[in-house]
Amino acid sequence: MKIRPLNDRILVKRLEGEEKTAGGIIIPDSAKEKPAEGEVVAVGPGKQKETGERVAMDVAVGDRVLFSKYGGTEVKLDGEDFLIMREDDILGVVQA
Repeated sequence: MKIRPLNDRILVKRLEGEEKTAGGIIIPDSAKEKPAEGEVVAVGPGKQKETGERVAMDVAVGDRVLFSKYGGTEVKLDGEDFLIMREDDILGVVQA
């Protein structure tokens, strides 16, 4: 898959939600919440100012990010689900 988001958009693969609770109860798919955490797969070149200059992106490919629950647009590429969102929809980068 080759995709390059435009401007300040990024492509995120949502991380899988928990299969079990801390007590060991298995959560069925219908009851799982979609996680608001994912991995950045592709990054656009950055927002363009009126002068034509690009503003550097604060996230990079491979970063683990937190985003708003309803942020981004869901897309399906090569049979996999992804989110395309603006950099502004990212709430933070998870540090290892």
